Amino acid sequence: MEDFENWIEAGKIAKEALEYGKRLAKPGIKLLELAKEIEGKIKELGGRLAFPVNLSLNNIAAHSIPMSDDERVLEEDDILKIDVGVHINGCIGDTACTVGNNKKLIMASEDALTSAIEYVKRNADKIVLCEIGRIIQEKIQSYGFSPIRNLSGHSIDKYNLHSGLTIPNYDNGDTTSIEGDFVFAIEPFATDGKGIVKDGKYSGIYRLEEKRPTRNPIARKVLEHIEKEFNGLPFSKRWLLQFRGINFALNTLEKEGILHHYRELKEEGDGSVSQAEHTILIKDGKAIVTTS
Repeated sequence: MEDFENWIEAGKIAKEALEYGKRLAKPGIKLLELAKEIEGKIKELGGRLAFPVNLSLNNIAAHSIPMSDDERVLEEDDILKIDVGVHINGCIGDTACTVGNNKKLIMASEDALTSAIEYVKRNADKIVLCEIGRIIQEKIQSYGFSPIRNLSGHSIDKYNLHSGLTIPNYDNGDTTSIEGDFVFAIEPFATDGKGIVKDGKYSGIYRLEEKRPTRNPIARKVLEHIEKEFNGLPFSKRWLLQFRGINFALNTLEKEGILHHYRELKEEGDGSVSQAEHTILIKDGKAIVTTS
């Protein structure tokens, strides 16, 4: 496998940054401060951000990040998902955990992840996708909760966080098998709600969708920076506040189909959500969990 050491290093930094964030995530901390601390730790350790640090509260499953004027504070009864992505020359480590007082819900997603990884390690030469989903579903349901069916793990390539293959969180009947060297994330979500997410409000997370020119000079300047700095990986509006007219530029690029904007993902039944995630590298028939 090319760039093996970079994949390993990205996972190691992601693990350290997530553990750092988990230690800081105590009631009273501002979400903006927490995000900046984790992002700073990633850079301090020699990594680059593969996507904005997601800090999703309660019934928001994913794609939630603090804006520059965000005054939200982590409360005692909140359940917080921390999702961290690091890359080294495009090789990505993606990992997540949940903190809060709903220990049973948190344990459901964590145990589902552990069980799925155990299956992968036993069957690293031929991993069947629906088997991962079945294991996750059964483990989460054993706790009395539901997996979120329209969220999933994903294959990972260089500079491509979601590279096409879906790793299900329930038995979807997909008998596709993973064989050969491969990188992917397993990402169980557990909920006491309906087990489905829907699009929520504006998140401030964007990704370059299609490289093509724009006529507007303000948008063009921002686009040049995005292409150079992020290499197709997701980024935060908060990282671009040095540009005058940034709201106009982003809106223009989105309307022209150049940028994709991610909406927050909200549990349809307003249930609480927990998340756990690790990145796994398959090499020579063996599974390496790069983020543990």
